[in-house]
Order: sequence, then C-alpha cells, then structure tokens
Amino acid sequence: MNTAINVQGGQYWKSDNAKTWALAIAQLVSWGSAYYSFSLLVVPMEQTMGWSRTSTNAALSVGLLVSGLAAYPVGTLIDRGHGRLVMAGGSILATAMLVLWSQAQDLRMLFVVWAGLGVSMAATLYDPVFAVVTRDFPTSFRTKITLITLVAGFASTVFIPLTQGLVSWFGWRGALIALAACNVLICLPIHLSAIKRDAAESRTEEHKTRIKVEARESTRRALRTPTFWALAVCFTAYYATFAALTFHLVPLMVERKVSAGLILVTMAVIGPAQVAARALWFAVGRGVRPAVVGMVVTIAFPVSVVVLLCAGTSPYLLILFALVYGGANGMMTILRGTIVQDVMWTKGYGAVSGLLSMPSNIAKGIAPISAAAIWAIQRDYMPVEAIVLAVSLMSASAFIVAMRFARSHPGEVRERIANVGANNS
Repeated sequence: MNTAINVQGGQYWKSDNAKTWALAIAQLVSWGSAYYSFSLLVVPMEQTMGWSRTSTNAALSVGLLVSGLAAYPVGTLIDRGHGRLVMAGGSILATAMLVLWSQAQDLRMLFVVWAGLGVSMAATLYDPVFAVVTRDFPTSFRTKITLITLVAGFASTVFIPLTQGLVSWFGWRGALIALAACNVLICLPIHLSAIKRDAAESRTEEHKTRIKVEARESTRRALRTPTFWALAVCFTAYYATFAALTFHLVPLMVERKVSAGLILVTMAVIGPAQVAARALWFAVGRGVRPAVVGMVVTIAFPVSVVVLLCAGTSPYLLILFALVYGGANGMMTILRGTIVQDVMWTKGYGAVSGLLSMPSNIAKGIAPISAAAIWAIQRDYMPVEAIVLAVSLMSASAFIVAMRFARSHPGEVRERIANVGANNS
C-alpha cells in the first residue's frame, strides 16, 4: 500500500517500493530543475544581461568542480547516518540558489549561485541517493537503484520542454522561481519522509564513533586496493569523454554541415536511448554479472565514437551513434551505482563512492573547456574526437583491469560482504 503514516513525529512510507518510487521522482525533479534547465536559460540570460557564452559556461564548470570536491564529505555524512539531513538540506540549498539566480544582476552572483548549486547537486543527485539506498536496503539495493535511474532518466524529457514553456510564459527569472518551487514542494517533502531516520540506539556516541572508524577504515582500505584505483581511472576517463562530447556534439555536427533537422533528431534520440537501456537492464539484466554488463558499457562508448567519426551527414549512422551513445550512458549510471558493492564491499560505501565521484565530477567540469581549447588550435573537431576515442579506450581498459584485480581476491571480497551482512542483520 503506497501511503504514508506518522511514526514518532516523522513521516514514513509503509511500503519500501513506495519509498523507492518517491526517491526516483525526487531525482527526476532534482536533475531537471538544476542540471537540465541550464541549457534553456543560457540564451535568454545572455540576451537580457549581455553575458558571454564563455562566462556563463564557466559558472557551470565551477558548479561541477564544487560538486566533485563535495562528493567525499557528503558520502561520509551519509555513512554516519545523516542521509535524511544531507538530501533534505541539499533540496533547501537548491531552492535557495535557484531563487538567488533569479535575482542575479552580475556575473559574480551567477558564480556564487553555481558554487552553491554544486554543493546541492553533490547532496541530492545520484551518488547520495545510491548511498542512502545501499545503506537502507542492503539486500535489494540493485533493483532499487535500477528503478531510480530508470525514472530519473526522464528528467530531460520532462524538464526541457517544461523549462522552455516556463521561460516563454514568465521569462527566465520567473522560470527559475517556478523551478525552485518544484524543489521545495516535491523534493524536500520526499527527502524528509522517504529516507530512514536512525533508531535511537544508533544515535549514541558509541555508535557514531564506530561508524566514523568504519568509514575511515573503509576509505583507507579502498586507497590500498588496486580495484578501486582501476575503477577511479575508468569512471574519470568515461565521464570526462562523455561530458566533452555531450557539450560539443551540436557544434561538431554543425561543423560537419549536418542539417538542423537531423541534428535535432540525433539529439532527441539520446535521452530515450538512455531510458530504454535502463529499462532493458531492469527487465532482463539484473541477473547478469556486473562485470559482463560493465564490459558491454565501457566498450559501447568508444564504438559510438567510431560510428560518429564515420557518420558524416548520414542519418542512419548518426541515429545509430545516438542509440549506442545514449544506451551506454544509461547503463553506465546503474553500473556506477552498483559495481563498488559487487566487487569491493558495502561498508563505508558513501565515503568510497564519494572518493570515486570526486575526480569524475571534476573531470566533467574541466573536459568541455579542454575540448574547446583543443578545437581552437585548428578550429576542427577531428582532433577532439580522436582524443575522446583514445581516452574512452583507456576507460574500457581500466575496467578490464579492475575486474581482473577483483577476481584475484574473491575470497576477501566475499568475506567483507558477509561481514557487512552480519553487521546489518
């Protein structure tokens, strides 16, 4: 029964499935209101304020960099049982920053806003909710993470036209107020009601000390584990290349003289391809070993780059590129949320996941600017594509290395997982 009840002054959902669906909806709104809205607001902001495209995108990069730096402390707070506080606080901060953005009169304010949004994204988007779900549902986190990413995959589908409509109706400042309202009216109540509050005994000083020690030991263990470092290289290389290509895909196709209609179709296919890949995993892929899925995902991305290199103005090859490219990213999100638990351990997952996210999110912020600098050398996207292909192959190679290291100590991994299960029972 998907209803809510009050328990000791707090709001809790009767059904774990209802909690999962609620958290999924909050992810959809969080992604849509902060991340996907940016591209729809850039042009009207520039027209009104006279800001340059470089300056506005630099503010976005600052937000992504701050998000990367905040990932580890956010993860450790969730390990210590503060998931409810972290995600609710992130929603409040996102609301405040969107309202402040609506009142921005100079570029300095825009940079302050995106620094704040960087913190809020670190506290509300995929990594923190993956940590919360892993902690609250240690035996069923894979299915729940898959469902959350499946629903959140519609964020661009819902919020791009919604934001465009809001801008048309109310202007970009009014649109930001409406997006802030979405956060405070939808995300905040969900984060307050659907995330478990620790039991009284878990709030004792003894328990807090034990959790801090476990998180610290888990972090140190990860830094001594080759599997962790190989996964860090894999995810950092992947998200750097994905961010670089995503932000430059439209100008790249314009340079190749692809028609405006075909560019629109190509871009429109990517989002549904992400969702379709996640739906396929949810339907039939949950029983497949993560290592196998990971191999498919990390190899699919460089394959999509090769297709793009060969596509020219061919509609068939460009749509094939969009399908493979979007599908790979759709499954990568699930892989990123589950592979640590599968090949390493779940104890201290928030801290370990934060460590993995830190370089990845920093790379997301740097990669688009770096790609622009490479393009500027010859004013040609071919060198950019070649480097993206090389780095994506590095990502696939690093994943293979990670899986080999993981197989080299399966007994150790099973023992750690068993210990975690015993501690959670």
